[in-house]
Formats: sequence, C-alpha cells, structure tokens
Amino acid sequence: MKKILIKCIVLYFSICNLHCQSKTIKGRIINEQFEFMPMTSILNNLNVEIGKTDMNGFFEIVIPDSENKLSFRFIGLEPSNIELTDNCKEVEIIMISSGTHDFISLRKVDRLRKKRFKKLQKLHKLAFERGLFRTDKACYIQEFIPYYEKKPLRN
Repeated sequence: MKKILIKCIVLYFSICNLHCQSKTIKGRIINEQFEFMPMTSILNNLNVEIGKTDMNGFFEIVIPDSENKLSFRFIGLEPSNIELTDNCKEVEIIMISSGTHDFISLRKVDRLRKKRFKKLQKLHKLAFERGLFRTDKACYIQEFIPYYEKKPLRN
C-alpha cells in the first residue's frame, strides 16, 4: 500500500512540475504609422489563438517554456512570425501593411516587401524614442518570408 501511495505522490508532483513550467510574455503591437493595433490575434506554432491585444495594442500571454515561436495576425497587415530568444520577456512588434500589386512579378513584389522589412529596426528605434516601446532593440528573431521561391527545374 505504501508503494502505491508513494508512486501516486511522485506522479502528482511530476505532473504539477511539468504544468508549472511556463513564462509570461508582455508586449505591444503597432503598425508602420505608429498606430496601435487593437484586437490583433496572437497564435502559437500550431496556429492556435492564445491571445489578443487590447484597444491600445498591449498584450500579456502565458506560454510553455518549450514554445518559442509566435505569430501575430491582423486584417490588412502581413503576418509577423517571430522566434523568441531565451531571455525575451517583452515583445514589441511593428507590423507591415499588406498591399495588392497588379501587373508586376512576384519577384518584384518580394523586393518591394523586403525593402520595407529592412526598415523595421529603424522604425523600432524610432518608436522607442517616441515613447511607444520600452526597449530600443527587439529581443526576438524575425525573418522575411518571400512569396516567390525559385523552384528547381524537373527532368
């Protein structure tokens, strides 16, 4: 009887320990014109919505320690996919507006998008100087995702 009781106690505490390993991420989301982004969806790497921003673009979410990829989506803006670093507790994001491009190739569209994407670091610093962000540099990794990828020719 003692062995079963000890096994149950050990099992209970190991499950509680696994469940308690989480981190709280706070932050703010704005667009290129430094306007707040209310009700922006925050998704995990499985595309499950785990939160939304408030009317001033602020958010606070609790995620497992093992989770390090987040996605932010809003109508009319390009999705922002980020990878959190180990010590990242405050995430401040500038989202780029999405547009339609008629009569030009996807390569050209990607060049135009990438040009705007490269300006995000400068915009982040400017948002910090204006008092919108608390940090002057992002603590996450954000990569450009092109629409067009050159595919190898098949034989």
